[in-house]
Amino acid sequence: MLVAWFPDWPVVAAGCLPAVPAAVVRANRVVAATAAARADGVRPGLRRREAQGRCPELEVIPADAGQEARAWESAVVALEMLTPAVEVLAPGAAALATRGPSRYFGGDEALAARVADAVDRAVGQPGCRVGVADGRFTAGLAARSALSAPSALSAPSALTARTARSAPGARRQPVVVVPPGSSRTWLAPQPVSTLGLGFEALSDLLVRLGVRTLGDLAALPGPSVLGRFGPEGAAAHRLARGQDERSLAARTPPPDLAVIAELDPPAERVDTAAFVAKALADELHERLANLGLACTMVAIEAETEHGEQLVRRWRHEGALTAAALSERARWQLDGWLTGGEESRPSGGLTWLRLTPQEVRPDDGRQLGFWGGATAIDTGAARALARVQGMLGPEAVVTAVLAGGRSPAEQVRLVPWGDLRSGPAHRPGPAHRAGPARRVGRAVAAEMPPWPGRLASPAPAVIHSPPQPAEVRDGDRRPVEVSGRGMISAAPATLTVAGGPPLAVTAWAGPWPIEERWWDAGGRRKAWLQLLLDDGAAHLVAREAGRWWVEATYS
Repeated sequence: MLVAWFPDWPVVAAGCLPAVPAAVVRANRVVAATAAARADGVRPGLRRREAQGRCPELEVIPADAGQEARAWESAVVALEMLTPAVEVLAPGAAALATRGPSRYFGGDEALAARVADAVDRAVGQPGCRVGVADGRFTAGLAARSALSAPSALSAPSALTARTARSAPGARRQPVVVVPPGSSRTWLAPQPVSTLGLGFEALSDLLVRLGVRTLGDLAALPGPSVLGRFGPEGAAAHRLARGQDERSLAARTPPPDLAVIAELDPPAERVDTAAFVAKALADELHERLANLGLACTMVAIEAETEHGEQLVRRWRHEGALTAAALSERARWQLDGWLTGGEESRPSGGLTWLRLTPQEVRPDDGRQLGFWGGATAIDTGAARALARVQGMLGPEAVVTAVLAGGRSPAEQVRLVPWGDLRSGPAHRPGPAHRAGPARRVGRAVAAEMPPWPGRLASPAPAVIHSPPQPAEVRDGDRRPVEVSGRGMISAAPATLTVAGGPPLAVTAWAGPWPIEERWWDAGGRRKAWLQLLLDDGAAHLVAREAGRWWVEATYS
């Protein structure tokens, strides 16, 4: 077994240079530090304040497990170029079986040197340590001991550190190789604290009982250890004897699902490129079907003979069939090659590629009670998708009911083909932009409960953005709403966007609302419903000292 370990991986993943004093902190304790910080006495396990006391110029970085895992992925991919059976132990550590790769590359030392060099190249800086042993636990300890292994010249025996060269004249790689069958002997002088996470309490107890090294623990009878310390003690006893608890759980490298085709000569006609795109769509669908997957979003990519990169992503609520993939590819090519002068490429297409961006298990499609979709539904869907190909995904949207207090927040616009289901949320400005839109009166009846929501009936027209207005009483003084939600006087006239004042014949409210009062971005406003003498009814809101017409009922 071979274990590749990169010391202080959190600071490397954070992009810290070794010469800059920096440390990554998790739960107020240092988990990794750069070489410059270690030179000033900063060590993992120190509290943040103590580390800053030792190194006042220390840069403290919060731990980000997601970033560490994403950064380590490049190293894992580099290892999979040497052997496909790679197990990710943690961000900064990986294991692989050496039997086949070692024979191929000429021995454990040569394989370890290649592994260290591949990881260093993928990471972008030196520092990888490699250990090789009969088991994963022993190989992991060997990799960590390689950090202090000077060279093979000072190694007293074959059980200590060796260094390997990946090629003549190459830089030296710290590597520790434990010969086959010697794991227990190599582990014997190691302290019991090296058992690692999950064995802290047991290690402390063993030291107090006089069992200070792994050799002392391995010398104890197995049944006695199980009877005294339970399953945890039995697991530690196996590790001390060089026996792993489980076999290698190597991950399966993800398949490359993208399909690509070169066009020679470059294609300038839609039918020529679409013919190639259809073959790619069939190949992609067959590849996904063999894996039991269905594509929900595909990226259609192309490159021109002048190096222009064209990319468009298509999403579909259901699974994209081979015909649907082919149609979308043709529509997109039509939009590129026959579009306006500002969007048309300057030359012919030299290659096409279809890349599935999102896939899911292919669990089929549930049809309606009386059968599948009608021809009208299918035709409308194809027409809308084609418009998207020419104008972009955001050009075709559909309304979806959502939660909200005001009428403008109760409907959000979703690009055609995106998922229409999901938790209701308050839409942002992008959902409310544009001209006034009409909303059916049945919307409010179908809405889920929302505290503080405006009561039914729902307005017919929502103004986006709201229209400025003035509400005055019988003495022509501005009507105001107090902080307690009390109106200053009965509304008498309404003026909309600087127009003539219209008499108010009936009114209701106010309905005050206060949102996110604990946040600086919170807001307070009050609603009024006004019926005018011309028969029109409006929903007006008082916010930030001004009146606005948000919606119209008729």
